[in-house]
This record gives sequence, structure tokens and C-alpha cells, in this order.
Amino acid sequence: MSKSNFVIDRLVKLIEQGIISYKDLSTEIVNILKSKRDEIIFKMKITSKEETEILSKRIEKLEKKIQSLEKKKSPKKSK
Repeated sequence: MSKSNFVIDRLVKLIEQGIISYKDLSTEIVNILKSKRDEIIFKMKITSKEETEILSKRIEKLEKKIQSLEKKKSPKKSK
């Protein structure tokens, strides 16, 4: 319950500070959630922050390769 209160408190502070733009608000929400995710991963001692970043970059590269291969792959026409 305290974790949800933390997120709500952060949102209230953002609104009080006068962040009106939807884009600014959405980026702040994403940043808050990413920081909480990183804290949880760090507490679980799964991987370090650097290892997590390296793994996410490798996954992004693999996803790009898969997408490029799917684009190159043309559908076969039936005869």
C-alpha cells in the first residue's frame, strides 16, 4: 500500500508544480515507474543495473534483426 501511495504522492506533487502538458506528465510517469522497477530489481539482487542495461540493449538488437528478417521474408505465392 505504501508503494502505491508513493506513486500517488509523486503525481500530486507534479500536478502542484504546474506540469500541465500531457507529454511532460506522461514522461514523468514513465520515469517514476522505471525508477521503481530498477529499485525492485536491485532489491531482488537479480542483476546489477549495468547488466540489466546490457541485456536490454542486446534484446533490442535481436528484436530489430527479427523485424528486418520478417520484412525481407516475402510471402510465397501458391500455384
